[in-house]
Amino acid sequence: MTENILIKGGRLVNPATATDEVYDILIVNGRIQKIGDNLREEGARVIDASGKVVMPGIIDLHVHLREPGFEYKETIETGAKAAAHGGVTTICPMPNTNPVIDSPERVRDLIRRGEGMPVRILPVGAVTLGQEGKELADIRGMKEAGAVALSEDGKSVMDIKLFREGMKEAAAWGIPMFSHCEDKDLVAGGVMNAGMRAEELGLPGITNSVEDVIVARDILLAKETGCQLHLCHCSTADSMALLDMAKGQGLPVTGEVCPHHFTLCDEDIAEDHGRFKMNPPLRGREDVRALREALRDSVADVISTDHAPHGSEEKDQSMLDAPFGIVGIENSFALGYTELVRTGYLTLSQLVEKMSLNPARVLGIDRGNLAPGKVADVVIADVEREYAIDPDAFFSKGKNTPFGGKLVYGEVLVTILEGEVVYQA
Repeated sequence: MTENILIKGGRLVNPATATDEVYDILIVNGRIQKIGDNLREEGARVIDASGKVVMPGIIDLHVHLREPGFEYKETIETGAKAAAHGGVTTICPMPNTNPVIDSPERVRDLIRRGEGMPVRILPVGAVTLGQEGKELADIRGMKEAGAVALSEDGKSVMDIKLFREGMKEAAAWGIPMFSHCEDKDLVAGGVMNAGMRAEELGLPGITNSVEDVIVARDILLAKETGCQLHLCHCSTADSMALLDMAKGQGLPVTGEVCPHHFTLCDEDIAEDHGRFKMNPPLRGREDVRALREALRDSVADVISTDHAPHGSEEKDQSMLDAPFGIVGIENSFALGYTELVRTGYLTLSQLVEKMSLNPARVLGIDRGNLAPGKVADVVIADVEREYAIDPDAFFSKGKNTPFGGKLVYGEVLVTILEGEVVYQA
């Protein structure tokens, strides 16, 4: 039996109801029962949220849990604990595990492995069998087994005819397609953004067209098939322009931006080290500005992390040899608050909308809303106290981040999943 909880005196920020006021919140049997002033409940656990922000649990549409097959990088348990530490209550793990999540049986197995974890785990199924790009996976079967989206994440389906068939299937069964947006033929061995910094470090570059070509392709396929398309980890100014064009035509297309892409540019890469290697790479300064403006103008809908843990020995080497990937689920809210709200690009309500409400809308789930009767997925954060990001304090096995030591605001203090406290600082 879940205990009743009374959250006292916090600043409730709930974009779904346009609420930004100091209120008490009463949680009974895992749901929001009342919101108001001077609430009382005999026997309820009282949490003093005075001077703190209370908001819906974060929904991260894009994470890598590495289990099954790569448990030395991350397990479902360590990834789930990391998520709760970051105020995340729902995560969508990508299918590029070993074996690949490409069948109803494997979707059900991932759901089973996720039972009892401190976050809600909603699987993403692969578009093709084994992510080999040769034959479509059982899209209907995975949807019926509990997959909430499809993705070939880590690569694109380069066979455009096959991908179009996959989008037709996705449209027929009402499941969104999450596009990785990378033309692998154009990567050509690149390891960081093509530009002056790559030349200074003597490293092969990745041009913006690697992303932009697939963004354009997939938007046109969405227009033709009617498939709901979600563009993952957008990193370029032109991808934002293309997304804006798609929205202007009323197409069913959304896009996400990751904290590392709206915070750092390639000029911030201090040295040739694997902690700076991610896919897409850190782009140019103009791209960073375009991403921030797209979030401000609601062209970009969602902030997700692409949380991608690796072993320290894998990342502690040149970008030429290290794998792509950055961890981010434990400091995504803090980076968003510090880089977007404190700089005036977004209001706090807009940030919460992009981290909670809009991701729920992409998935079509009834979350991201702290209104009476709704499931009590709640985060309490302190946005006034400055702290330093400490990778050694991460719950994730992955410590691969360029943000170690960075000073930020927005520390998560309490995470509540369905009325149960699953993390407390």
